[in-house]
Amino acid sequence: MLFSVVIIAIGWILGAQYQEPQFGILAAVILSTLFSLISYFAGDKTALITTGAKRLKKEEHPEMWRLVENLAITAGLPMPKLYLINDPSPNAFATGRNPEHASVAVTTGLLQILEKKELEGVIAHELSHVKNYDILIMTVVIILVGSIALLSDILLRSMFFRGGGDRKNNQAGLVLALVGLGLAILSPFIAEIIKLAVSRSREYLADASGSLLTRYPEGLATALEKIHAHAKPMKKANHATAHLFINSPFTGKKDFLSMFSTHPPMEERIQRLRSM
Repeated sequence: MLFSVVIIAIGWILGAQYQEPQFGILAAVILSTLFSLISYFAGDKTALITTGAKRLKKEEHPEMWRLVENLAITAGLPMPKLYLINDPSPNAFATGRNPEHASVAVTTGLLQILEKKELEGVIAHELSHVKNYDILIMTVVIILVGSIALLSDILLRSMFFRGGGDRKNNQAGLVLALVGLGLAILSPFIAEIIKLAVSRSREYLADASGSLLTRYPEGLATALEKIHAHAKPMKKANHATAHLFINSPFTGKKDFLSMFSTHPPMEERIQRLRSM
C-alpha cells in the first residue's frame, strides 16, 4: 500500500509537468499494478539472475541435496529448487512466491566453511522463510524498490528537460517543480526504509523457526558465528536483494550505521539462539 501511494504521487507530479496530472496518476496505477504482478510471478527469477545463481543438480552435490530434502520433509514442505552462487563469501537466501515455487541458494564459500550440523541450521533458517511466507514479502519488495527508483529517475530527467518556457514565470509551476524534485530525491530513501522495516523482524523469526525445525539452536548459532567471522562483500552484491540473504552481502565485520542495515546485529541473533 505504501509503495503504491509513493508511486502514484510520483505519477501525479510527472503528469503535472505536462499539464496532465490525471494521465500521470493513471499511468502510475498501471505501472504499480504491472510491477506488483511481475514481482509476484517473476521476482524470484529476478533475484536469482541478479546474484548469478546457477541451478544445482542432485548428482552435482548429493549430500547437500539429501540434507535439504530431509529438512523439507520434516517441515512438511515440497523440495525447493537448489541454486549455487560461485562466491567465496559465505551466505544463503531463499526466494519464491510460495512453498511450491521456492528456491534456496547458497554460496560456495558457505559450503566450504560449515560442518553438516551448521549447514542444517542455515538451510532450516531458509526453509523457515519459505514456510512463514517471508520469501513472498521480501521478493515483492525487490521489484517495488526498483520501480520507485526507476520512476524517480524518470521524474528527475523529465523536470530537467522540461525546465523552461512559461513555467519560469509561473509561481505555481515553481512550487510544483520543487515538490516534484523533493519527491524524486526522497522516494528511493522512503522505499529503502520500508524495505528495512520488512526485513529485520523476519530474520529473528526465521532463526527461531529454524531452530524449532532442527531442535538444535547451537547449530545455527555456530554457523552464524562462522559466517560473521568470514564475511566479506559478495562479488554481485545488490541493494535490491540484500535483505534476502542470511547475512548482509555488503559487510565484512560490522555494518557502518548498523541501525540502517537490512539485518539485525549478528551478536544479538546468536545471543537469542543460545538463550533458547
